[in-house]
Amino acid sequence: AGLARGRRSARLRRHRRDRALLAFETRLWQAGVSRIAGVDEAGRGPLAGPVVAAAVILDPSRPIEGLDDSKKLDPGTRDWLYERVIERALCWSVAEISPADIDRLNILQATLLGMKQAIESLDVSPSLALVDGNRPPRVSLDCEIRTLVGGDALEPAISAASILAKVTRDRRMLEWHARYPDYGFDRNKGYPTPEHLRILETLGPCEIHRRSFAPVRNAIQGGLSL
Repeated sequence: AGLARGRRSARLRRHRRDRALLAFETRLWQAGVSRIAGVDEAGRGPLAGPVVAAAVILDPSRPIEGLDDSKKLDPGTRDWLYERVIERALCWSVAEISPADIDRLNILQATLLGMKQAIESLDVSPSLALVDGNRPPRVSLDCEIRTLVGGDALEPAISAASILAKVTRDRRMLEWHARYPDYGFDRNKGYPTPEHLRILETLGPCEIHRRSFAPVRNAIQGGLSL
């Protein structure tokens, strides 16, 4: 009985959150703001792999239940929501910035570039882009840009973008794991876990490691590089 009550309580909390999120976006629609794009990224912190940005314009006639910050969702739920976003969104776009470009630009500028590319690649031009965080990208479109700290847990379109970015990047790292299985990219996704740092010290970096990040740079200075 206690377990059943706990599940009902969790469902109720998700339902209330979904209603609150939808109400936020509904107020924008009612104010005459249409074509609202949510924008988010995944992969700023890893030592290896790309940074991925996504932009999503949701279809108000096809709501998606359960959207949330991708980091709060288990992999199975993320994958399920990824498919729902692809299926139901008015339009969406994903951009990847390579480790080489991250090293050339720095991670902040690479992230902003990815967001810019994702917004500008949407099939429908947004009238407003809501960007997670506090640094807006500069875009060439006639589009208002607003930042929203913690937006991936507050705004449905940003939540959808966070899910697309996270799942896309995780799948890309699984592809790199097939090429470089010794680095454990299937588990760490390039993040600086203790295991990854030990492997990096032993093997040195591979081609997708970010040379501008200190642990990778230190491994290179130690004479290790694949």
